[in-house]
Amino acid sequence: MNRTQDDRADRSITARSGPPGADFLQLNIADAPAGGRCDWLTRQLRLAISDGRLPVGSRLPATRLLAGELHVSRGVVTEAYQRLIEDGHAAGRGRNGTVVLAAPVPAAPVPTGPPAPPRPSAATAPPHPHALFAEPPSPDVFDAIRTAPARIDLSPGVPELAAFPRTAWLRAERTVLRDLAASALGYGDPRGAPALRRAVADWLARNRGIRADPADILIVAGTAQTLTLLGQVLREDGISAIAVEDPGSLGTRQHLRNQRLATPPVPVDADGIRVGELRATGAPAVLLTPAHQFPAGVVLGGARRRQLMDWATRTGGLIVEDDYDAEHRYDRPPVPALRSMLAEHVCYAGSVSKILAPALRIGWVLAPQKYQEALVAAKRYADLGNAVLPQLVLARLMESGELEGQLRLLRHRHRRRRDAMIAAIGARLPGAVVHGAAAGLHLMITFPDGPPDTELAAEALARGVKTHPLSWHSQRPYRPGLVLGYAACTPSALAEGITTLGTVLRDMRR
Repeated sequence: MNRTQDDRADRSITARSGPPGADFLQLNIADAPAGGRCDWLTRQLRLAISDGRLPVGSRLPATRLLAGELHVSRGVVTEAYQRLIEDGHAAGRGRNGTVVLAAPVPAAPVPTGPPAPPRPSAATAPPHPHALFAEPPSPDVFDAIRTAPARIDLSPGVPELAAFPRTAWLRAERTVLRDLAASALGYGDPRGAPALRRAVADWLARNRGIRADPADILIVAGTAQTLTLLGQVLREDGISAIAVEDPGSLGTRQHLRNQRLATPPVPVDADGIRVGELRATGAPAVLLTPAHQFPAGVVLGGARRRQLMDWATRTGGLIVEDDYDAEHRYDRPPVPALRSMLAEHVCYAGSVSKILAPALRIGWVLAPQKYQEALVAAKRYADLGNAVLPQLVLARLMESGELEGQLRLLRHRHRRRRDAMIAAIGARLPGAVVHGAAAGLHLMITFPDGPPDTELAAEALARGVKTHPLSWHSQRPYRPGLVLGYAACTPSALAEGITTLGTVLRDMRR
């Protein structure tokens, strides 16, 4: 008899008739609770990744093989692997199987008494949760909160990084390198690669209704660099203040203030920024997030748009349009970009940070004619232009339709996660008011009678859940609340995080 067939038959008999366990991780299906086999298997795999038994780069068994050894349906194993992929702990590699990518952050212990004061430690140690929120946010507060350990990260502004299209990116990169002339590896145009500027012009025409000449587009290292370069240019033009929405992004204010620009606050209501109060500030420029206001999530209404355009044309004012989250919408139709209506008074900024990944550091700015040359000069002296190879790869993804496909995938997943967070808030945070659910990657919630939101955020972080207090993003007094990102967490993690917030809130109200 053929030895290979003998071995295969023996293995098959063993898989069918042996005990319901696997040599892999010494898994014993008898330990799984009735009706919870998938949850149990997922926990075991996460634990093995966390404690190093499954190191980064290791390959998980084929789903059919592990299902046979455990005497469970293949769907149980497939779903467990999918949860690891959605968490960013593993990636499917086609015929090469499922590979471990990263280890979960160990869960923070739940305190049983009052929080202990921070102990002296090395300068590189993460700050104690209560120290992080005890003072007004410092310039490096986002660096500090990013490095603070937490088992569930509900920070806003982060897309599903595990969904980054690695295969499509590598395929496009190989094609770019194959066709790239040696001369293209030298210093490039500080305005950006012509191929990407053309692709961005086409993208804006298709998706945002903006008609632009590629020659007028400047490629930058994300919207953060747009604010830095624009701040330099405006200050040199005699502008010393840019009005901002309130509540509005703390990070945006930090970048503008770093350029020695004042940021007078203008209140936001259900229709967006109050243009009458913008006029009262006397500021010659204003920065807006009109498609999905951060953090309140409202859309700038039609009447307010007309008032804003009237303000710009009558006063010569400049509108800086941060098209934040415009692509991520679920329950409402798209809204036109302000740039498409009033080009010579609008400086438009966009990026791929919320579609692909912030780490790419690729964005674009479309400025009024009077500022274009000065912005190019500022970019030239800042860094000589963005890295060319990632620009060419992104251009290919845009031209091929891969980026639109990625956006469709993300919308589906983000909607599911948004729904999970809203359901958890309704069940675990009674009395919380949800704002901005129709689009974006985050929710704003407020509490009519809540404790100080910095104390709430600090105690939540001490119990392993990371959030932003709403007061960080407010210059004027505002009711307490939190800004919660949902795109980067699985539905089960979102439910667990909101449950923890509910427990913290109840304990603080006692």
